[in-house]
Amino acid sequence: MFLDYAEINVKAGDGGAGASSMRRESMTPRGGPDGGDGGRGADVILRADAQLTTLMDYRYRQHYKAEAGAKGTGSNSTGRSGEDLVLRVPPGTLVREVETQETLGELLRDGDELVVARGGKGGWGNARFATATNQAPRRADGGEPGEERRIALELKLIADVGLVGEPNAGKSTLLSAVSAATPRVADYPFTTLTPNLGVVQLTGSRTFVMADIPGIIEGAHEGKGLGHQFLRHIERTRTLALMIPSDALEPQAEYDKLIEELRRYSEELAAKPHCVVFTKADLLPPDWAAPRVEAPEAWGQFVISSVAQRGLDPLLEALWSHAAQVVAEEAAVDGEEEEPWRP
Repeated sequence: MFLDYAEINVKAGDGGAGASSMRRESMTPRGGPDGGDGGRGADVILRADAQLTTLMDYRYRQHYKAEAGAKGTGSNSTGRSGEDLVLRVPPGTLVREVETQETLGELLRDGDELVVARGGKGGWGNARFATATNQAPRRADGGEPGEERRIALELKLIADVGLVGEPNAGKSTLLSAVSAATPRVADYPFTTLTPNLGVVQLTGSRTFVMADIPGIIEGAHEGKGLGHQFLRHIERTRTLALMIPSDALEPQAEYDKLIEELRRYSEELAAKPHCVVFTKADLLPPDWAAPRVEAPEAWGQFVISSVAQRGLDPLLEALWSHAAQVVAEEAAVDGEEEEPWRP
């Protein structure tokens, strides 16, 4: 089951208390204080793990508490610090504090880490308070409490190409035809209830990730249908493929509607580079002209048949090329040296 949103409570470990101890040894009549400090409480850390694709682990368990620091002891021995609690999440997870809606960070790549609750400091033992005028202090401090907060985890799939279209536009069929993904395919609306990812392999060891997003209907930005729930998953795609059935009665109207729904949800999303893909070309009579729409912002228009394997190679080569171009532009903005793209 795919789960892309979860709320959990995290509690970092409390710091251990400092010790109040006096050194007592034979031949040492005035040993003085030797109480050690308390150990530091453990942090709660989120770590991106590429082996995960869902937040299902956090559906049934919502409370996580890290280990507290140990108390200090005599002989100036500091208590053991708590072992950090590491929670694994899929790459692409956005983290917010529920109460304030403050964004705490994002974990985009495998191995990225984010501390969401910091452990408390250990308290000072009485050895810390010894002075020339107070050589035998009895004071020892308790440890600081660890941070506690409720956080929201929101997963946004990271894909190079996002397939966008109304229900039954042929998104799942295309994904199953060009990758090893096995999404549900049927001739009724909303067959796809969750996003699906597939890795497309081209010649020369070139690959890219394609995401099939559940169908978008008019009003999706207001929560109608399934589109509003999953529109966020195409926010991180590098290029979009707007898919329209070749036998649509008004392809221009369908294209305009898709663009409008994206724009109403997010201007940034609507500004992403996109192409137009006419699907189900096998349903057209042989003498029919290839469909076209007025789409000045689109970088290309393609006519394909996933079932008949027609027109797929030019489409996939163009998608790879444009996704690679976006990667190069992102690297230039980040000031990184451009390297051969290997998604």
